[in-house]
Amino acid sequence: MSPETSHNSDEKPQKPLHDTTLVDLYVGEENNHYPLHEKLLCYHSPFFASIFYNKDNESSRTKAFGLPEIEDQPFALFVGWLYARALRGPVEERDIGPLLDLYFLASKLQIEALETDIVDAVRTFYHDNETYPGLRRVQYVYANTDEDNVMREMMVGSVARYLTLADSIPEHWAKALKKNGQLSVDIIRSIQEWHLEARQVPDARDASVDRGRNTFKGAVGFSHVEEGSSMEDVKEEAEGEEEESHVNGNGVA
Repeated sequence: MSPETSHNSDEKPQKPLHDTTLVDLYVGEENNHYPLHEKLLCYHSPFFASIFYNKDNESSRTKAFGLPEIEDQPFALFVGWLYARALRGPVEERDIGPLLDLYFLASKLQIEALETDIVDAVRTFYHDNETYPGLRRVQYVYANTDEDNVMREMMVGSVARYLTLADSIPEHWAKALKKNGQLSVDIIRSIQEWHLEARQVPDARDASVDRGRNTFKGAVGFSHVEEGSSMEDVKEEAEGEEEESHVNGNGVA
């Protein structure tokens, strides 16, 4: 036996993930059928492992399970990732929406590798296009995630950078921050994680420096808010989920 094919006879050969055992998953209100390899599915998803590897669960015997509350589109994307272990990154901002739905599904199914791939894809899109997540995207993530969430953290960190470097706060962002105290707190936490040196942060207590008051387009004052999209405009935009989100140079919808 050649060195390339030799192995320790005491070692048990690993069973391939694509073995012959299939499970039948029925997804969505229309019960769309997905026959998937059990071992591959359970290897990536503790959620499914707890169902099909639990002898007390009927599904471990029938090898069938229904997910009527799951939408078909994100699940189809998940199946594609499961067998290809590759994720098609967003080309346009409108591609972010389906990826977020896939992310929420991955969280439900406890698939950390897929969650990581999606966060990396979304982060890369905003970085490479020199844009930032719009308010609609951030609100959608907050509505579907808990406090300790990587996608939420990435988006909040991006927004913190945008608002810190901007000349003023867009009106729709100002209204949203007033209504969502948690988002405001998270932005401050994100800024704290930058660990800026004291000399890098202006000191308003230092009377020796004339810092004046902020001036923007003729308006003067600390609380100046840029006039622009109202929350009503943002809500109307959010209703058209399938419509393309137009992002300006600063990435704010």
